[in-house]
Amino acid sequence: QVQRVESGGGLVQPGGSLRLSCAASGNIFRLYAVGWYRQVPGKQRELVARITSSGSTYYADFVKGRFTISRDNAKNTVELQMNSLKPEDTAVYYCNEDLVLGKPMSSWGQGTQVTVSS
Repeated sequence: QVQRVESGGGLVQPGGSLRLSCAASGNIFRLYAVGWYRQVPGKQRELVARITSSGSTYYADFVKGRFTISRDNAKNTVELQMNSLKPEDTAVYYCNEDLVLGKPMSSWGQGTQVTVSS
């Protein structure tokens, strides 16, 4: 199983930016698509963005035009650049690999907290 560590979260004002990073161990990470998900207490975890092993991307409608997902297979990392943040983006963000869109393969890590507030 791939071991992952999410980082880069924090407190930011509305309209601000953050860059999240998902760092994985092992050489098989680069073979999978990787998605960024988010969850707020009391709600289901939702897919935010995804990038395939070849670089094709998917974005949920609520982040299109604001978030950008990228990956560096040499470094086994997937990043999520988040711009124009809104209070409703506040959540714990997680990454996970998959072979099918929206079907994460592994157990969840600790995630990284993003709080958008003035």
